[in-house]
Amino acid sequence: MAPVVKALSRETGIQSLVCVTGQHRLMLQQVLDLFDIKVDHSLDVMLPNQTLNGLSARLIGLLDPVLEAVNPDRILVHGDTTTAMIAALTAFHRRIPVAHVEAGLRTGDLTQPWPEEMNRRYVDVVSDLLLAPTTGAKTNLAAENLAGRIIVTGNTVIDALRLTIESIVFNRQLQQRLDAHFPYLQPDKKLLLVTGHRRENFGSGFAEICDALATLSHRSDIQIVYPVHLNPNVQGPVQATLSHLPNIHLIEPLDYLLFVRLMQRSHVILTDSGGVQEEAPSLGKPVLVMRNVTERPEAVAAGTVQLVGTDSARIVAAVSQLYDDDASWQQATQRINPYGDGYAAERIVDVLCGRTITEFSVGNFAPQEKERLMANSFQNT
Repeated sequence: MAPVVKALSRETGIQSLVCVTGQHRLMLQQVLDLFDIKVDHSLDVMLPNQTLNGLSARLIGLLDPVLEAVNPDRILVHGDTTTAMIAALTAFHRRIPVAHVEAGLRTGDLTQPWPEEMNRRYVDVVSDLLLAPTTGAKTNLAAENLAGRIIVTGNTVIDALRLTIESIVFNRQLQQRLDAHFPYLQPDKKLLLVTGHRRENFGSGFAEICDALATLSHRSDIQIVYPVHLNPNVQGPVQATLSHLPNIHLIEPLDYLLFVRLMQRSHVILTDSGGVQEEAPSLGKPVLVMRNVTERPEAVAAGTVQLVGTDSARIVAAVSQLYDDDASWQQATQRINPYGDGYAAERIVDVLCGRTITEFSVGNFAPQEKERLMANSFQNT
């Protein structure tokens, strides 16, 4: 939401306020600092070992007084978190219009990802303004006959990436400062960047993922960096299985700027994250997704993403092909990102202000713009 917050702050005639719930507070502060965002309402929702139902109850209790005090003309929520769902519910109960940024993503399976698939469906039902990132998301929404107005804006995550890459590319000192965080990286080994945190992979899924990484770590041409999520269901199996192995660097979760820099330096990205599926194509990085289904099928169709599930043998085979077959790697990198051009936030503000926009579509790009995107203009190492 950072690009939307910044774009709204430049718009005369609109007072926009930011409310944060306080989840992952240290990571949040890094993002606030990076984009210079002022928080107007800061909640403290997290408790040790809190259940989703407990979190939901606390969110309602803390968000409702904020909405009562501010009485906004509209709220904007993003994505598919429990926070987004409860914020939409609380606003709906107060008859406050809801705009859903990143509306219309679907897997068709309420268990994958869980609970996000249910969360985003609910937000779409109660929203009067559905800001879809892609034409595919718009098609999903239209098929459900929802009441909200649907507009394709592109995904704001690409806006955030564009702003971040620009700050890195034009600041050599910043590049050096970021790289100093990774002194263990060896130039003669290609980086495999790993992220994993999905709830549906807890248990046997993470055991398989760890087995695959253990096998891959014995390759002489690979180095694996895994910023390990703080959830004990992730930390436990990852630390127990991988902490002693060669070529594997288990590190603490990174702030956004550092993570973007690692994506830039990676050869292949192995992830179960939704956002990474959208960002990596702009950097020219092949992505292997450790899930059986994805709510972002556009990347699979474009060839920038491959679903590999959590089967250990399948993960090893997919990573090995991209390391051993340069033609396969090159093919995956030379694709147009189907998720945006870096200007979704401007479209969203135009929609909120009632101005006419041209909806985002890869088909709307001029030939020279397609050539620029094919050249992966975000990529600069």
